[in-house]
Amino acid sequence: MSIDGQPDHDTIPFDPGARDLGIVVGFDGSPNSTQALRYGAGIAARRGVQLTVITTYRAPVPVYGAYAAVPAQREDEANRRRAQTALDEAAVLLEGHRGEVSYMTAEGDSVGTLADASANAQLVVVGARGRGGFLGLVRGSVATTLPAHARCPTIVVPGEDQEEPAPTSAPVVVGMDESQRSRVAALHAAQVARERGTSLLVLMALPMPVSELSWYPELSPDAEGIAERRRQELQAVLEQDIAWIRAQVPAIEVAGEVRIGEPAVVLHDAIGESQLTVVGTRGRGAVRSVLLGSTSRAILHEAEGAVMIVPHLQDERLPS
Repeated sequence: MSIDGQPDHDTIPFDPGARDLGIVVGFDGSPNSTQALRYGAGIAARRGVQLTVITTYRAPVPVYGAYAAVPAQREDEANRRRAQTALDEAAVLLEGHRGEVSYMTAEGDSVGTLADASANAQLVVVGARGRGGFLGLVRGSVATTLPAHARCPTIVVPGEDQEEPAPTSAPVVVGMDESQRSRVAALHAAQVARERGTSLLVLMALPMPVSELSWYPELSPDAEGIAERRRQELQAVLEQDIAWIRAQVPAIEVAGEVRIGEPAVVLHDAIGESQLTVVGTRGRGAVRSVLLGSTSRAILHEAEGAVMIVPHLQDERLPS
């Protein structure tokens, strides 16, 4: 069901075994895309699936004012060669990778290319900044566009020093809000936690009552008390979701907490205590804005760790 009680018609069919591109990484030779490549390679090795490295190039429209302005070398051919050079660099970086690797160049826009590839991928990994076809990745339009159009989870790796993390005691953190979309995100977060041999921390954000109620003290004499009572009620609801997650992925430790605060703040604060923060593309109530508009951009812009965005994928394990 959707958040307004109407049937959902936008769930995405998702059979990992049928998605033969495996783990897709957008690579352009930039330092940050190198980190994304290493990150994605680590995931592919753990899952035992193919790693697909994709780079894009643009073919400009040839408009010249005079014959003398025509370049000796066609610009589209030069761009294609630069893209192939980037893939050659990726092959060197992946020497010793345990598993099959496929390399692809594509003419066109990076967002469209990766979105198309995501329909046949288990996961797409991109860096926060790039050059060429991936210029401005995450810090620009790709951050908000690709997760909205991807047909599989997307991991954003920020910072040029971010590498695939070694197994640590830090948990994978996922945001939940009682929606089916957030349950899908929780299942994928649990899978990652199991692959990394770590725990899963499930967070639910509870915003404080609106400040306008302070003008009506007879209606809201104790805003903090009301928020705490509601937090306890939601904690009981969250425990039911945690029990469901444990039943679906029994090999991991799962804990949960309802934290009072705005969703973006709660999730951003959690990034510092996790090795991966996972959120769904849309949710319910105030949490719905987490990956729509300014809140999602704030999280991705300021994140010091990796963030995984999970679209509304079909999953038979979801409760009806």
